[in-house]
Amino acid sequence: MSRMLCKALATALLLGGSAAAMAANDGQVRVNQLLGSDPEYREAWQDALEGEERLPDWVINLNGSSQEQMSAVAEDGDQYLVGPLCESDDNCTYKRLIVAFSWDKDDAYGMLVEVPEGLPSDKSPTRHAQYRWLGEPDDGMKALLQEQLKRDPKWY
Repeated sequence: MSRMLCKALATALLLGGSAAAMAANDGQVRVNQLLGSDPEYREAWQDALEGEERLPDWVINLNGSSQEQMSAVAEDGDQYLVGPLCESDDNCTYKRLIVAFSWDKDDAYGMLVEVPEGLPSDKSPTRHAQYRWLGEPDDGMKALLQEQLKRDPKWY
């Protein structure tokens, strides 16, 4: 078997195992339920926020609004549980957070996205957004978090 085929097969098995793990908990976990579900998630998130100042409570406690389920995503050969969180249901356009937790629950990363409130609907939120990185993500993780944001059809 060629080396490339072996790598592809290994990746497929890894992703299949991740899907099975997600299916085991019905894939119903949402960001705002995560910290209460396992103390390891809380510890990873606290480590990610270490040294950060002036963060809103909904970011610190991950207790905003989370309509979407988290999903398993691969980045550079590692698996992450990734999902969005909004300050509130009616304020998601202006204040949102995308988080990623490593599969082993050792690392957590976040991208806090804030858009000036009252931005006219004909103005692109991407051009006016401010981004704040949490947990010191590398370029690959930043790209993963940004890609998750782009999945929102209201984000252009």
